Amino acid sequence: MTTFASTKESLKDLLRDIKKGKIQLPDFQRGWVWDDDHIRDLLVSVGRSFPIGAVMLLEAGGEVRFETRPVEGLEDRVPTDQEPDKLILDGQQRLTTLTQAVSLDGPVRTRTSKGKRIRRHYYFDIKKAVEEPEALDEAVLAVDENRQLRGNFGRDVLLDLSTTDLECRQLYFPCSSIMRSDAWMTTLFRVAPDQLGTFLEFQNRVLLPFREYQIPVIQLKKETAKEAVCLVFEKVNTGGVQLTVFELVTASYAAEGYNLRDDWFGSKARSVDSRKERLEVDPLLKGVEATEFLQGISLLYTHELRLADIEAGKVGKQVRPVSAKRADILKLPRSAWELWAKGLETGFRNAARFLRKECFYRRRELPYTTQLVPLAAVVTRLEDRWLEPRIYDKLARWFWSGVLGELYGGAVETRMANDYEELLAWFEDDDALPRTVRDANFQPERFDTLRSRLSAAYKGINVLVLREGARDWFWKASVQELDADGITLDIHHIFPLAWCKKRRVPWGRYQSILNKTPISYKANRKLGGQAPSRYLPRIQAEKQVALDDEQMDQLVGSHALSPSLLRRDAFDDFLEDRRQRLSRLVERAMGKPVIQVAGATDHDGEDQIALDSVRSRLGA
Repeated sequence: MTTFASTKESLKDLLRDIKKGKIQLPDFQRGWVWDDDHIRDLLVSVGRSFPIGAVMLLEAGGEVRFETRPVEGLEDRVPTDQEPDKLILDGQQRLTTLTQAVSLDGPVRTRTSKGKRIRRHYYFDIKKAVEEPEALDEAVLAVDENRQLRGNFGRDVLLDLSTTDLECRQLYFPCSSIMRSDAWMTTLFRVAPDQLGTFLEFQNRVLLPFREYQIPVIQLKKETAKEAVCLVFEKVNTGGVQLTVFELVTASYAAEGYNLRDDWFGSKARSVDSRKERLEVDPLLKGVEATEFLQGISLLYTHELRLADIEAGKVGKQVRPVSAKRADILKLPRSAWELWAKGLETGFRNAARFLRKECFYRRRELPYTTQLVPLAAVVTRLEDRWLEPRIYDKLARWFWSGVLGELYGGAVETRMANDYEELLAWFEDDDALPRTVRDANFQPERFDTLRSRLSAAYKGINVLVLREGARDWFWKASVQELDADGITLDIHHIFPLAWCKKRRVPWGRYQSILNKTPISYKANRKLGGQAPSRYLPRIQAEKQVALDDEQMDQLVGSHALSPSLLRRDAFDDFLEDRRQRLSRLVERAMGKPVIQVAGATDHDGEDQIALDSVRSRLGA
């Protein structure tokens, strides 16, 4: 079925329907933003019968319902109960400009090219327009809200067009009278009849092109699906900021009398609490996006639909899938939000509780914020059952598989849906392993390329070290305690940068996570760019620390590294030893052995022994 039709409509008819409210804007359209220069250019283009591009309209009255509003400048002129026949999807800036400059008597509220807000009336200098039709841009004039042009910093009036008589005597035609010039012409005949011939020539050259101007119109039929409408809108509005799915759903729910924006952001005027602020009380949920919340709603709602289809005996493609995709979020009925929003809010809080148990405390520490969505939806569904040891352990294994397998980067809507459904199945059946758990792998060689603290695996391994009880080398307290107390911490080199460069250690080796650990600024200052064999005794000798070798080794060893290799400055052996230590942390988190690629290091035999030990321990 053809979903659109192409035609032409006269500018005069389009402006008439816009003024009557028969053509309006969907609420998700952003405001009119054209400046004074754009307005002048558009008036010249129409006056010279140049093409200004097609507009796209959507027939109202179909399945797609959006909250609507009149074109800017008509808010007080169009009745609030006026239902539009069509909505503007593309062409808002052009049609709004022409409505304000050509159809309304008041000043146009625009701005200069530098963004200063101004109010302007637009005129054609009739003589210039007639004498130099090829330079019509020089005939367009803008004056202030009092219809005057001023100079000398506003002190002098250079041109006064504040009455129709003054306009006629000086031959300046107001653009607001372009479609209806009879009254202006009558005044001209009274005050300056000798100029009638010039005006008639101007009417033929400029006014007639405006009144006969035809605009190409692409009209989407009312049968067009909502996701198609939104997709088309975004494709044709390439110059603007992409609409979020939340903005589109908000516009859709508003048509049913429900203010989703107030629900999420709150409204003091309506005494509505902010769901976003309630969530952000928890530091782990600081910055949670409305779109993420809608994805959680979609997982819960579409799962219910899927269960209903299965119960009804449907098979194959008849069974609707669980989904967090944009198209399915746009289909969410208002009832879905009202049914699941309260429970999902609790689910996000419980997801934050789970993350704290796994030693994450702030949102910036999270390897993937995207993984929070299926986690919150799952614990919403489980309610308090997520705390049961058997379920919790599976949830943790899934979480760390996603992090260390680096599976939640990029577009992950399909993985969200799969994990949500498969996790629920796994909790009831030990053999129903989710594909994220099954597919996740971590190879020891990945340590060599983990250099950015922003990468998911880097963040995850750092937390695995911290939750083993890593203590600061200067303050002795745990790194996490110091972080909570506001002590400046960072991730620093274990073998200092200066030491590595002096010995021409390859950049990739000393910059990897194997040679880094979180310590305080004070501890890092004590390293001084020297070898570990020199800085460790110096740290021990500090009066605030005063530790013997064994105590210092315990302190250093809390960072999953070998104190003895550190004291011997055995850089290469140290890296390989730390690779194995960190591998064991990864193995425990993922519940599966780290896979060694044959021939990747000079320690294949040792790694194989370690791998066999892990497999035996895990029963693999």
